[in-house]
Amino acid sequence: MNREEINNKINELTLAMAKDPQNIENYHRLSELYIQIEDYDKVMSVLDSLLAIKPDDVQALVGMGTMWFYEKDFRKSLSYYNKALVVNPKNYLIYYNMGNVFAEWKNFSKALFYYNRAIDLNSTNPEIYNAIALLYQDNEDYIESKAYYEKALSLDPENLTALIDMGNVCFKLFDYETALTLYKKVFVLNPNNKIVAICIGNTLTLMREREKAYNYFEKALKMEGDNYKAYICYAIALSEFGEYDMAVAMYEKAQSVKPAEIEAQVLRANLYTNFNHLDKAMELYKEAIRLKPNSALTYMLLGNAHYLKGEVEQAIASYRASINISPENDEYRLVYTQVLDEYIDKKRNGETVKK
Repeated sequence: MNREEINNKINELTLAMAKDPQNIENYHRLSELYIQIEDYDKVMSVLDSLLAIKPDDVQALVGMGTMWFYEKDFRKSLSYYNKALVVNPKNYLIYYNMGNVFAEWKNFSKALFYYNRAIDLNSTNPEIYNAIALLYQDNEDYIESKAYYEKALSLDPENLTALIDMGNVCFKLFDYETALTLYKKVFVLNPNNKIVAICIGNTLTLMREREKAYNYFEKALKMEGDNYKAYICYAIALSEFGEYDMAVAMYEKAQSVKPAEIEAQVLRANLYTNFNHLDKAMELYKEAIRLKPNSALTYMLLGNAHYLKGEVEQAIASYRASINISPENDEYRLVYTQVLDEYIDKKRNGETVKK
């Protein structure tokens, strides 16, 4: 149905409900129509009215739980799912949705418990396996994640989400051939997917297929002329293949698309650092810090540039700023401690230390 047809149907149902406010099915149908036009406030209003008439309506309880989930009020969401579970403890969808809530809370064990309970009740739904795979993926257990994506794809071989995410997992496992196969399958099914075009370009870069990689980055840019991520990944590829001037130009294009973002700026600064253009690098790091003053990594990189230039005191100040922002980062703390100890030893031995 088009929007006009949906609105006409909404009007018909509203009139019917005024005449027969106890007709439960009309509430269900009306909420579904509001979902189609993405009027979620109206969805919740209709479901609230239904629950006032029938407090144990499982469909309405699950619907309210889902609406609150989308609103990111996970406690309210879980409250409605628990009410639904009391009414119907054999509904796999309730367990699946509860798993989603605990996944959002990063509670791995409880999320896995509810997903597995959903599988006990419905072992043929690929979305449950996708959810478990993503859970393991977020937990950086890529072997288990891959196994669950394989199960999801055995049930739905053209599931785009599973194909892309399994490709990402294979990429993490350095299985670039399999990742490429999966990404290309998605690209055949959806040739306008710029994200997948970028993923293919990244994979081909690591496989040292320069021209093929460039071709996919160009495809991504043709789909969206000013794609920040495409510019950055293209720049990384150019740098990998030794085309540094072109890489710098590509980072500059990325920066022009999103001037408030610092990723392109920091990566461009890293290139300058690698080629000992330290003043230019430090200028870019400082500008990135001005844009994102809580970036511990940028302070660390600025410290490295100062250190390479022999400006040890300024390096120490930058390192100290990085660990003040990220005190739990042992790597940053180790660098700071080593450089500080080196500085103290030189001062104790009467050596001149450049500020």
